[in-house]
Amino acid sequence: MDITIHASFLPHNDPEASLAFYRDILGFEIRKDVGYNGMRWLTVGPAGQPETSVVLYPPAASPGVTEDEHRTIAEMMAKGTFAILLLATRNLAEAFDRIQASGAEIVQEPADQPYGVRDCAVRDPAGNLIRLQELR
Repeated sequence: MDITIHASFLPHNDPEASLAFYRDILGFEIRKDVGYNGMRWLTVGPAGQPETSVVLYPPAASPGVTEDEHRTIAEMMAKGTFAILLLATRNLAEAFDRIQASGAEIVQEPADQPYGVRDCAVRDPAGNLIRLQELR
């Protein structure tokens, strides 16, 4: 079988703040910017990797989700416990310094983890946890 990761989805609650984080801080490219019924979907991805994207979506667009579930999702997003994205870089110190200088919320500074990686953690503007591992 030949299977690749094409796209993953992360919720957003402020498209402009999300663009500023993913485009201006992480350096991702904007692949698509689609509006529909007052909502906005943003597809972003790392430069030089056109086959891999992250779709930032409005949680209100999720079909079949009840109002109670929407409230739970909003609460979890606010706490940073709803979604996680794992990224990698060859220079963790440089990437961390850039992210920290932007004023993004730092969850964990770079550290060697007992499971064999060096990484850090930050939150995007929607509260999604972003772990950034150093490639070795």
